[in-house]
Amino acid sequence: MSTPDPFLPQPWRVERRRRELIGAVTLELAPLAGARPDFAPGQFNMLYVFGVGEVAISLSGDAERGTTFVHTLRNVGAVSGALTALQVGASVGVRGPFGRGWPLAEAEGADVLLVAGGLGLAPLRPALYAILARRERYGRVVIMVGSRSPEDILYRRELEHWRRRSDLEVLLTVDHADADWRGHVGVVPALIPHAGLDPAETLALVCGPEVMMRFTANALLAAGIRPERIHLSMERNMKCAVGQCGHCQFGPFFVCKDGPVLRYDRIGTILAVPEI
Repeated sequence: MSTPDPFLPQPWRVERRRRELIGAVTLELAPLAGARPDFAPGQFNMLYVFGVGEVAISLSGDAERGTTFVHTLRNVGAVSGALTALQVGASVGVRGPFGRGWPLAEAEGADVLLVAGGLGLAPLRPALYAILARRERYGRVVIMVGSRSPEDILYRRELEHWRRRSDLEVLLTVDHADADWRGHVGVVPALIPHAGLDPAETLALVCGPEVMMRFTANALLAAGIRPERIHLSMERNMKCAVGQCGHCQFGPFFVCKDGPVLRYDRIGTILAVPEI
């Protein structure tokens, strides 16, 4: 069987559409021909809206279940706006999956800390699915989620389900809340010193806005976690997705090919420069 041209979008169909938050939806995409390709947690697809353009969106579904690609995205521009407006039955072009995912094999035998800011929970969700499917291979599993407000918490029902598990710790925090909120208030890096982590045993997976990841990495380092055990999912303006066009260059790395998941010890000095 021939390998699809990585530059040629394949036609897929919107199978299901679910509104998550104001301006954010989850789309389940089914192939019009053939089966869904395998993907690794942390990878992304290029989604193409015919007549509008193409954008990189992380995969947010279970890599080992289902027959669709699942993407959660927010309306932040022309292409993402067109994607969030798609209804069931609409056609969309798909290229991928691309990139390097989360180091789940390396995490085996360790405690795993997943830290999400805003929609950063979407790229982390496939990793959590994979960890929970093989729960006996991991130590403590802690997930920290930060949002602007309680109304902005992504996958709220699923988070409540995870909170009821005895083998998973879920910590939520919001920047601003009203009197009905009973949880933490503040930025998500502030939770790290209170998590009781053993730094020698912990591997951290982090995804969110770049400024959030910068401060989270600093908090993790301050907690004693070594920089090579901190992994960040970077976001850049990806065009070709195969390391040819240079749009997503981040220092010596191409985020589409060398990432999007990159170790902090490799990118920390670059990440510290806000203009890059």
